[in-house]
Amino acid sequence: MTNVTSSRAGNLPAAFTSFIGRQPEIARTGSLLQTERLLTLTGPGGVGKTRLALEAAGEAAKYFPDGVWLVELAQVHDPAAVAGAVATALGVPDTGARPAVEQLAGYLAERRALILLDNCEHLARACAEVTKALLSAAPGLRILATSRHALDITGAHVLTVPPLCPEEAVGLLRDRATAVQPGFQVIEANRERVRQLCADLDGLPLAIELAASRLRALTVDQLADRLGDRFALLTSRGSTALPHQRTLRGTIDWSYELCSPAERLLWNRLSVFVGSFALDAVESVCVGDGVAEREVLDLLDQLVAQSVVLTTETEGLPRYRLLESIRQYGRERLVESGEEETVLLRHRDFFLALAQRGYDGWYGPGQVRELARLRVDHPNLLAALNHDGDTRARLVLVAVLALHWCVGGFLTEGRRQIDRALAAAPEPSRERGRALWVAAWVGLMQGDLAAADRWLDEAAALGEQLGDLALSAHVSGFRGMAAYCRGQTEKSISWYEEALAAATALGDGRKATSWLLALASAQAYAGDPRAAETGRQVIAAFEAIGERWGRSHVLMALGHDAWARGDREATKALARSALENMRGFNDYAMVAWMLELLAWATASGRDHGRAARLLGAARALCRDAGTSISAFGPRMEEWHMRCEEAVVAALGPAVYAQAFAEGGLQNSPGQAIEYALLPAAEWTPPAALARSLTRREREVAELVAEGLSNRQISSTLGMSPRTADRHVQNILGKLGFGSRARIASWWSVSQVPDGLTGL
Repeated sequence: MTNVTSSRAGNLPAAFTSFIGRQPEIARTGSLLQTERLLTLTGPGGVGKTRLALEAAGEAAKYFPDGVWLVELAQVHDPAAVAGAVATALGVPDTGARPAVEQLAGYLAERRALILLDNCEHLARACAEVTKALLSAAPGLRILATSRHALDITGAHVLTVPPLCPEEAVGLLRDRATAVQPGFQVIEANRERVRQLCADLDGLPLAIELAASRLRALTVDQLADRLGDRFALLTSRGSTALPHQRTLRGTIDWSYELCSPAERLLWNRLSVFVGSFALDAVESVCVGDGVAEREVLDLLDQLVAQSVVLTTETEGLPRYRLLESIRQYGRERLVESGEEETVLLRHRDFFLALAQRGYDGWYGPGQVRELARLRVDHPNLLAALNHDGDTRARLVLVAVLALHWCVGGFLTEGRRQIDRALAAAPEPSRERGRALWVAAWVGLMQGDLAAADRWLDEAAALGEQLGDLALSAHVSGFRGMAAYCRGQTEKSISWYEEALAAATALGDGRKATSWLLALASAQAYAGDPRAAETGRQVIAAFEAIGERWGRSHVLMALGHDAWARGDREATKALARSALENMRGFNDYAMVAWMLELLAWATASGRDHGRAARLLGAARALCRDAGTSISAFGPRMEEWHMRCEEAVVAALGPAVYAQAFAEGGLQNSPGQAIEYALLPAAEWTPPAALARSLTRREREVAELVAEGLSNRQISSTLGMSPRTADRHVQNILGKLGFGSRARIASWWSVSQVPDGLTGL
């Protein structure tokens, strides 16, 4: 088993344990990925398909400049959710305007990427459909799948993963045993017994790792005897399972029996989590009746030491997870114990409280942190929404996840979940009213104004029926948003003023803040002379509490107003400040809009090269979000064309195209923001940068762009690792770049020919 942490390239995990053997399989898989667009690794559970796929994908990463992406499907049970799971793993923005598979196809169309679909067997048809659609749309895409059965796709290549050969099996056992018992050795006296033990375990890596964890307290002979008794019992029971399946089941049974009662209870209860989970979730969901809260961390450490629980890290957050075979076993035991419904209810309540906390504390300094937590717990949130208990609790949960859906970028999933919750609880209630205005918000974000109007009409009637003044205030505010979406700015301002007055009268400071923010933005886009004063109020209030998301929207609106008034310097300052405040938020469309505005102001200041790069970065984000600059307003396309024409006239078509392409390499909001805010020294034209490098430094830069590490570069060019390190540092210094990623980005655009420099 492998403890993992997220790497910087794509989301491919980096292993914390060594990879033993499998060199022929690695070489064969790598070779096939060069020639086949779809490759499936098949084999029984526990044979090591996932680990082999991860290693092979890591080896092939240098051929995929747009990343290698792991999509874990074990906990996805709805075939309709497969495309969404892929989009979430790739970080594709869910604008909700098109089906997820279409958004994915558009995102991948011009990219060279490798997607690893892990554990496809229970979703074979859906995986096949998504795979066909993506491969048809994206000629540079490769897909590597793992499944116990081959995907039914014409032309797909299948590679069966065999158990480890005897030498590799012994090597794996030795490596893992040494980790828990440093003095362990395979010597002449125990060599044959070790070989026999590995043979009894059928060379299955998962079984070997579980067994090796027990060599901390047992000798090889004791371990072999106890496992032998377990396998004999399974065989005597007349099991119809295949031998490999009996071996894996027997090993897991035996590992379970060696756990303490508290460890078994925790293993059972951990099985309700979907994907990874955090310590605070375990301390809330799994305690009681045999597991004290103060014991949880020690029990988790014990299960990690026994290779039952794995540690991982996602978006910088420490997490735990279970392999699917281990989770399924624990869930069977949980059902047998009669505790399943109780633990599932605790799971639902924990994630409801987590979502409520994020919603209540939104206007403050923790916005990015709260969105990141909801994002990494997205699979668990969906599992909580699937709980079949209280339908009103489901309405509450879909409503308090409003920011997760609309700001976090899960519009399609949000709408699906809200529709389900509303259908399951049609009776009039305050909970339904709240879910209705959240549904309207999602609909407006998707551009479905008709659906938003229907939901708002129902919410208005319900607010009257229940005497719910807070609901009525929300209806007024979202009618203002609907009016703005229709270009009715004066009507929008009137609705926002009504919502603000109602929230203020109710003493609801949070909602008053929301509608003051909306009012300031609407006034700015309408050219209302009150916009500057309203905007200053909002910005001052947000600065006092450390809020950044709303502040960035108001700054953007004020920048747009400054541009319309002809104040170019104010436009540039406001656009840059808006971008600084958007750091950490994954809002493709809004960042694209900010980049456009900054490009116009930059071009008006005659910095045409920088303006071209900003236009390229904005275009890339719009493309990935499935939108265009014209969607931001009726005059946006006109201003964009004027800027582009001025820049092309100043630079010439060829130089403009090169600069535009470099900007387009920034393929996420975070990258684009850092790129836009780079110091002037880092915006040196590519040709000038190339002339500053020696021939050897250009060779090193090219290998950096291919994704090679410094150690790999030293091996390729026949130099010492220290020399390779020095060359990379020299390149960073000469180019004024802060990271290897900037070297790769610059090289891929400039493609420096050898004749540009001398030595």
